[in-house]
Amino acid sequence: MDFKLELVLLPVTDVDRAKEFYAEKCGFPVDVDHRAGDAFRVVQVTPPGSACSFSFGIGITEGEPGSVKGTHLVVTDIEAAHKELTGRGVEVGGIKHMGPNGWEPGPDPERRKFGSFADFADPDGNTWVLQEVPEGT
Repeated sequence: MDFKLELVLLPVTDVDRAKEFYAEKCGFPVDVDHRAGDAFRVVQVTPPGSACSFSFGIGITEGEPGSVKGTHLVVTDIEAAHKELTGRGVEVGGIKHMGPNGWEPGPDPERRKFGSFADFADPDGNTWVLQEVPEGT
């Protein structure tokens, strides 16, 4: 039996602001933007290369805006991902890795699988973690 994660609901306060952030700033394609009156709207975006999408809108979740924390986006090159997002205007924290005494700046010196991280937040405070899994590892 397969259990495939395909959609995550993200609570936001302003749907249009969230759509602008994820589509324009992050560069995530919009798959759906559907309304049914004033009580329902769903916007679905999918990060490039992802099998899982996320949705935000009106009438789709009772979650508190900004309450989704630490959702991971796996990338093959943390430095390229960091550069792409910051180049698009996203405020991304510095790249870091876990050393013997805690967090240290910069990518993992050995570029090990799951070893390098950077994080950012959307306008509501939902947070994302970029995690590097280099190709061929």
